[in-house]
Amino acid sequence: MKLEALVNPAVLTQPVYEPGKPIEDVARELGLDPTTIIKLASNENPFGPSPLAKAAAVRALGQGELYPDGGCVALRARLARVCGLGVNQVVVGNGSNELIELLGHVFLRPGDEVVMGNPAFAVYKLVALLFGAKPVEVPLVNHKHDLAALAAAVTPRTKLVFVPSPNNPTGTANTEAELLSFARSLPEHVVFVFDEAYAEYLESPPDLRPLITEGRKVVCLRTFSKIYGLASLRVGYGYSSFGLASLLNRVRQPFNVNAIGQAAAIAALDDGEFVAQCRRENHAGLAQLQDGLRSLGLETVPSVANFILVKVGDGIRVFSELQQCGVIVRPMRSYDMPEWLRLTVGTSAQNNRLLNTLAQVLRD
Repeated sequence: MKLEALVNPAVLTQPVYEPGKPIEDVARELGLDPTTIIKLASNENPFGPSPLAKAAAVRALGQGELYPDGGCVALRARLARVCGLGVNQVVVGNGSNELIELLGHVFLRPGDEVVMGNPAFAVYKLVALLFGAKPVEVPLVNHKHDLAALAAAVTPRTKLVFVPSPNNPTGTANTEAELLSFARSLPEHVVFVFDEAYAEYLESPPDLRPLITEGRKVVCLRTFSKIYGLASLRVGYGYSSFGLASLLNRVRQPFNVNAIGQAAAIAALDDGEFVAQCRRENHAGLAQLQDGLRSLGLETVPSVANFILVKVGDGIRVFSELQQCGVIVRPMRSYDMPEWLRLTVGTSAQNNRLLNTLAQVLRD
């Protein structure tokens, strides 16, 4: 009997997520010195991890022989204080990706529907398919989520609705008033998932906690992978009602977040100076890239996140030629945007190198 005959048939057709290429892989494939490569593909923080978090991670490694706190009690308590909620309203995941999968475990069965924008974070669709649900993709309007169209796409089969703001990969955001109105318009059988992965890059991110107070079915997701610079440690969290959080914790695996990540995340929450500095530098870097790309005559999507979309024509060709020059960016072909690249905001020097290399590639 062939192995495939034993497998859940849905697994054989499950799409696979395509991450940005690591620096080491590009160096090996192209024969480049890895120290000369810059990676502006995965929306990572170019300023590294929070210094407080880095010091806490080193201390935690000294007890690497011990299992982590299986309930993430200290981290959840610290997050609860930050969110102004009860500790039992917080759930911690191995990145916010895991929390999206946990939502699938709790709510999705074959035949259910999951409403999302298109393009938006690819994992929403992947998780829907993983559990046999149908992804219902609603086109963006002017690269921004059309909340009225999302609401109109809801049917009696809809279980989850995802809205990220700022949105990946477009960098656009909806206002707090728009999001609150949208959430209050959803029927009782729908859970609203608000993805705030890039919220810390906003001066005043939307506050949807009033929805939780009202008893609405909403869960908000955040991550330590972006502005806190802890992508390698995989720590994310969600906050919601006690009932919804307890359901997610029921299906969460014990020890899902390692002790080093927990310690680093707690310390990162105290590093307000680092976060504010990264926010300022990102704002300046966005303006630097926007101005530079405009001077090259290229169309961009105005972004409020730590990345920007640019239309270059043959996206794969330009991506490949940039990579051969030691500059890694993200082609958007997998998002059905073959003419576009997504550029992460780097340091001022990295941004200059990206712009100069892109100008050379376009000339050639």
